[in-house]
Amino acid sequence: MVDYARAMDMAGAAGLDLVEISGVSNPPVCRIMDYGKYRYQLNRKEREARKKQHSGGLKEVKFRPNTDTHDYNFKMKHAREFLESRHKVKATVVFRGRQMVYKDQGYDLLNRLSNDVEDLAQIERQPVMEGRFLTMILAPKREKNTKQ
Repeated sequence: MVDYARAMDMAGAAGLDLVEISGVSNPPVCRIMDYGKYRYQLNRKEREARKKQHSGGLKEVKFRPNTDTHDYNFKMKHAREFLESRHKVKATVVFRGRQMVYKDQGYDLLNRLSNDVEDLAQIERQPVMEGRFLTMILAPKREKNTKQ
C-alpha cells in the first residue's frame, strides 16, 4: 500500500499515468500505466469484436400458391444457402386475385419448406396472413458449443 503522493511521484518518474482501477474498494486500487496506450488497446479490442460479430441479415424467398415442384426445389435450395450463411429467411407466398381462395395451399407450401430445412432452421415466426401475403420467418439453428 502506497500513499497517493508517493504513487504520483512514482508515475511521474516513470513518465506514465496513475489510473484508478477500483475506486469503490477501501483503499482504492490504482495502477501505473500509459493511459493513452491502454485506451488505444481497448478500442482495438472493441473493433475486432465488432468485425467478428455477425449481423445476420434477412433474405426473402417468394412463392405463389401453385408453385411447381422444380421452382419450389430451386427456391428451397436458395433458402438453404441463406441459412447456411447464417441469414434469416423470410418465406412469402404471394396471392393474386382469385388465388386468395387457395390459402390452404400456401400454408401447405410453407409447412413443406419448414420440414425441408428443419435440419438448418427453426421457425422464428409461424405463417401469418398479412393482406395478400402469407409470410413465415426461419432463423438458422444455433450451434451448441461442444467443448471436450
